[in-house]
Amino acid sequence: MDTENPSVPPRAQSRIPGKNHPHRRPHSGVVHDNARHTTRFTVIGNHLAQHPELSGLAIGLGVHIQSLPAGAPVDIKTLAARFPEGATRIAAALRELEAHGYLRRTRERVPDGRIVTRTVSCNQPGHRGTQTEHRGTTADTPRLPTRRPAPDKRPPRKLLPAVPRPAYPSPTLLQTATDLLAGLRREDPRLLLSTTDTEHLAPGVAAWLERDLTPTAVRDVLTTDLPRDPLRRPAALLATRLAAQLPPPPPFRGPASPTARNVRHPLRNCDSCDRAFRGPEPGLCRACTPAGRFPGTPDGCEVEAAG
Repeated sequence: MDTENPSVPPRAQSRIPGKNHPHRRPHSGVVHDNARHTTRFTVIGNHLAQHPELSGLAIGLGVHIQSLPAGAPVDIKTLAARFPEGATRIAAALRELEAHGYLRRTRERVPDGRIVTRTVSCNQPGHRGTQTEHRGTTADTPRLPTRRPAPDKRPPRKLLPAVPRPAYPSPTLLQTATDLLAGLRREDPRLLLSTTDTEHLAPGVAAWLERDLTPTAVRDVLTTDLPRDPLRRPAALLATRLAAQLPPPPPFRGPASPTARNVRHPLRNCDSCDRAFRGPEPGLCRACTPAGRFPGTPDGCEVEAAG
């Protein structure tokens, strides 16, 4: 009776040896040691975390930006101060995110007149729902459906009227015209122009300045006798005035003799510094001419400088 039966196994065994330890760790590859988050966490899609084309720096910046609260600065200078990578690499990574739809950056004018860059972080490229502040939520919190905004059915805006063009559009002349247009809102708050409108109108103002009008005179023409009603498109009104009231060019008076003084020559661009000057032919301005005279100017002939 005390003889052991050799046909009985000492303990029960699984029929499939590979399933004896269902939680056995793999021999290679990553092993996850996960804990459930209940606060301070961000949901990141695998389409970003495992993106096949984005660089590791771009993926890391995308995750970091999505975890920030609304209103947090994400400019290149701020990110370069936060991470060890330099501004050049961070700028390149931001361009990657922008190219793949994870960032949208637009330039907007704020009420005080400054131009700022508005950055929108997209956790699902291609989806344009209501922009809300990102907050960490638990996985079992139900998500409310977002209502897509109605498509914009407004007709496209008409192009602005054409404006005159200067004969010699030097950078200095165009910059003066741009500064003049940017200052019109001080004369009338309704004349607040966008960057696109200013770029369209600047050549027209430069054409006026090229015809010996001072910036003050051009400003008076653009701001006098404005309608009392609200201006729906101030840029269109200014473009119409620049084209309709363009004064004639100043008379060209050639030298009556080789020793004539105060001769008015046409405006030209200096071949050296690109500044505008008056001279009988193209070349160098007075500041760039060692002899103090323009090329081709007779000895003793004084030429009026541009101003």
